[in-house]
Amino acid sequence: MAGGTWNQTDLPVLPGFYMAFRSAAAAAVQAGERGVVAIPVKAHWGPVRQFAEVTSEADIARFYSADETGGATAYTSLRFALLGGASKVLAYRLSDGTDAKASKVLKDSAGTPVDVLKLEAKQTGARGNNFKVTVQANPADAAKKDIKLYEGSFLLRTFTFADGAVQDAVDAINEDTANVWVTASKVASGSGSLAPVAGAALTGGASGISGIANADYVNALSALETQTFGAIALDGVTDAQLHASVVAWVDRIRGEGHGVIAVLGGTLADDKAADAVGKAAQRSASFNHEGVVNVGTGALLGDTEYSSAQVAAYAAGLIAGQPLNASTTYASSPFRDVVRRWTRSEQEQAVLGGVFLLVHDGRLVKTLRGVNSLVTLGEGQNAAWKKIRTIRVLDSVNGDLQRTAEDQYIGKVNNTEEGRLALIGACKQYMAGLAQAGVIEATGYAVAIDASVPAAPDQVFLKWEARLTDVVEQIFGTFIVQ
Repeated sequence: MAGGTWNQTDLPVLPGFYMAFRSAAAAAVQAGERGVVAIPVKAHWGPVRQFAEVTSEADIARFYSADETGGATAYTSLRFALLGGASKVLAYRLSDGTDAKASKVLKDSAGTPVDVLKLEAKQTGARGNNFKVTVQANPADAAKKDIKLYEGSFLLRTFTFADGAVQDAVDAINEDTANVWVTASKVASGSGSLAPVAGAALTGGASGISGIANADYVNALSALETQTFGAIALDGVTDAQLHASVVAWVDRIRGEGHGVIAVLGGTLADDKAADAVGKAAQRSASFNHEGVVNVGTGALLGDTEYSSAQVAAYAAGLIAGQPLNASTTYASSPFRDVVRRWTRSEQEQAVLGGVFLLVHDGRLVKTLRGVNSLVTLGEGQNAAWKKIRTIRVLDSVNGDLQRTAEDQYIGKVNNTEEGRLALIGACKQYMAGLAQAGVIEATGYAVAIDASVPAAPDQVFLKWEARLTDVVEQIFGTFIVQ
């Protein structure tokens, strides 16, 4: 779908819904479901260069695994996004191209055994090397045999089949709808009877992690442009060049109408450094974008320390998952502590420097102020552009209006007074809903034809005015002592 921003000197060519934003007006910038976070991950199992929709920890185990040895990142990244409040995480498994499936060939029980059945892991990755297979007689029926599939010492599944035909074993495995681990293929008929095997391991599984480069992440970003989501985080990666690529990508797709917020962070060493505030503020200054949030501190979950780059997945879930009339400011978190407690003056520097900070208030870990990395205001922006809530509202409003325009108006309604009034009426009705929800103030909002811009016969220029609401973030009191 076409959309994005517009200006008078360079009008878009494609049919679509286009919106321009100025600090005196509340229009918007996005198209996407609420609560959806996208994260590229590294894993020892799961679909490669494909999207998996994760909505629970059970989904993480089903699609990937909890194993984070050898550079895998899927479990922590996806779990953190869910802990933050994401309704859904679009996971995209990365690979350097060397990923491979584990397999095992079983033989028959003839005088000279031959290869008759091949077991192969359903997904590529080193997890498949933990699968073990046992072939034995069925204890209840002498005419049948069992293939038992283990992961380590844990029994995953038992496949029972009639002894004497390899194809029966293949069918028992492939037709089992609960089997998400292996497939079987017939190599030869042989004697038809599988030879007994005790704990034979599948081999050859490779995860394709060690050679993953920035280009793989950039390719993942390109693939994500076909999806709908509100926030994106990396899986703990802190490479400055990759961060620059993400910022440039966010800037481009936001200009095309995709209101995505990227959440990034730094290394654990930077998070703990004596000048941590300076390092975090320097990152924000390099990003300097309303669509990019820079997490400035790492945190502890249990006894494990996580860098701000890893905590970014949690922040992305928090940002995407909150309702439009809420703020991330002072939102409580599941973390036990932060890796470095910042002083008050450092916290003030962080807020002014566009750093999204987690702090320990003596009781719990919570976010400080919901700010993005915008430090220097651009043309048409004011201080409200530095707040995550403002950007989310603008993004969501534009996305909702863009979908409505494309579904019900563009190419369907005549550009007559009656058609334009119908469009304006629908927009006003939507704005009334925002006012009722407390997202904008209930009085003073308006939608009208912008007569200041010359319009071609197939164009409509609208002008929006509204005042965004905010949450209470500072309370000042005066105590009078008699």
